[in-house]
Amino acid sequence: MKRLLKFLWRVITFPFVLVFNILAFPFRLIHRAHEFLNRELDEDRPLMDTFAAIASEQQARASLWEHVEVFRMHLLRMVIALAIGVGVSFYFTIPLMEYLAVPAGGLEKLQAIQVTEEIGVFMRVALMSGIAIALPYLAFELWLFTAPGLRPRERKMGLAGIPLATILFLSGMAFTFYALLPAALPFLKGFTKISEFWTAREYFKFVTGLMLWIGLFFEFPLVVYILTSIGFVKPHILLQQWRLAVVIIAVIAAVITPTVDPVNMGLVMLPMTLLYFISIGLSYIAYAGRRRREAKAAEETKAV
Repeated sequence: MKRLLKFLWRVITFPFVLVFNILAFPFRLIHRAHEFLNRELDEDRPLMDTFAAIASEQQARASLWEHVEVFRMHLLRMVIALAIGVGVSFYFTIPLMEYLAVPAGGLEKLQAIQVTEEIGVFMRVALMSGIAIALPYLAFELWLFTAPGLRPRERKMGLAGIPLATILFLSGMAFTFYALLPAALPFLKGFTKISEFWTAREYFKFVTGLMLWIGLFFEFPLVVYILTSIGFVKPHILLQQWRLAVVIIAVIAAVITPTVDPVNMGLVMLPMTLLYFISIGLSYIAYAGRRRREAKAAEETKAV
């Protein structure tokens, strides 16, 4: 009889419990996220000590393999997200191809000389747009993997940097299409009197590759900020070596620039150089924050 009453009570209260759990789910999720973002590190060890422990301690090596397994799961989810992004982009890949082919005179001006060339071009453009679609989630998975080893402030800054990373990547792609290609393609077309019969494979390989590379280079300020935050880079060194950095930027611009003339090379160098000096400013901000945290930790250690 007692079991029957318990069963009836569960049946009667089930709709109310279900509604309560549904309503409480967002608040529980927010609470868990708040705890995760503000959780202090159990142990703060220098990076070199960590590598030394991996080489000498069996427990550290076992922990390393656990982290590798966790990273494998994050990587699997990233691949699934990328596949979903590519699948979504299938719906607008053809209009996107038509739009990207405008600087060349339209798709009808391009030729396919191989049997599988059209499907290959389609998949290349779909992959590029799929990366752009899935980029926020890909960055989130990377943050989620590294967040347990970061301090609360670094976790929050990293999470806030995901939208910025997406904006920078898309800005780099937009800069390539709207600023670089309109200047580069007329030069390539009129370089000699040879008639242009561009293949679709070579044209889209050239355009998508350039857009992806420059989009990645636009992430440089965030990379510098992160490296400064963890102590790998110091801002005064970046400032002292700005001449060498400009030379390296010039070499990189010469490699990825579609033409050999200085005008188009300068179009690539200008934003990259500007991004370098922006990176120096962000590095100083990160370095100042790191120094304040170290000073505060030293004071707390002396107080103890």
